[in-house]
Amino acid sequence: MTAPRIEIDLAAFRHNVATLSSLVAPSRTMLAVKANAYGHGLVPLAFAALESGADSLAVLEIPAALELRRAGITAPLFAWLHGPGADFAAAVDAGIDLGVSATWQVEAIAAAAHSVPARIHLKVDTGLHRNGANPEDWPALVDAALAAERAGRVEISALWSHLADASPEDDAAALTLFQESVAVAAARGCTPPLLHLAASSAGIRMPAARLGLVRFGIAAYGISPFDDETARDLGLRPVMSVRAPVAAVDGGVASLSIGSADGIPAPAAGRAQAWVAGSRHPIVEIGIDSLSLDVAGSTVAVGDEVVLFGSGDDGEPTAEEWADWADTIGDEIVARASERLPRVYRG
Repeated sequence: MTAPRIEIDLAAFRHNVATLSSLVAPSRTMLAVKANAYGHGLVPLAFAALESGADSLAVLEIPAALELRRAGITAPLFAWLHGPGADFAAAVDAGIDLGVSATWQVEAIAAAAHSVPARIHLKVDTGLHRNGANPEDWPALVDAALAAERAGRVEISALWSHLADASPEDDAAALTLFQESVAVAAARGCTPPLLHLAASSAGIRMPAARLGLVRFGIAAYGISPFDDETARDLGLRPVMSVRAPVAAVDGGVASLSIGSADGIPAPAAGRAQAWVAGSRHPIVEIGIDSLSLDVAGSTVAVGDEVVLFGSGDDGEPTAEEWADWADTIGDEIVARASERLPRVYRG
């Protein structure tokens, strides 16, 4: 009897990256591998992305980028969220591109750059309010970066932002604001070779926002960024499946040794289903490290493999369905998958 585990279909992931890269060409593809590649495993997915059409990789913070360098990744890496204690010197030495949202970051990065200039991407906020300079602070950020560039400390490689993906109208307004911010920078003498704005949603549905590069995230992992289209509708394949054997059957209830501590969302109990012995069965309870299925009237036996979610090809639920059952988004379903479950890589 096998133990609970997560299976990662690298062939599906490669298909998704290739499909998305082809869609946005000639724009380049940056593949987001933040949050341990959305729970799929940072290093294996990074290599698979670069093998399949991604030109560069994005992570949230510098330590993850350094981990990729130590693993042998030589492709361009981008890290964009930095607190006051960020190790900018290590990032510059490792050739990591750095997102910059404030003048203090320009100053700290410039001070950390000794042997080579730091490559920086200046970020303006266009409505997401996650980070990025406010439009009123944008000219000062551009000026600070230009001064550091003239001093030989930085190289301004790109201007960028995040879309809120709230609605097509909001995204169109954000694109206009970004274009206005690019014009402000150009008027001050800042004209870097690269602009980037779109992530999965706009990369697929908003060609005008693709610019020179698209930062694909959750779509590459086979989860749709839309409410009205599934991954399958988009020609994408789910990459992660979560599996566990039946540990006991008693009175029409099958018990599994997997639960919320493994990332299975407890609020989905009573609505969620799992696949075992050729059909779906209701999940009646999700504990910290256990899960119960209603298998009354079936032939389910101890040792049978249960698929909590997977590709959907055989009728099993998908992570997108689990997101509906848990009142969340597909990103969270896969990214919360516990590190205590071993990852098994296929393909």
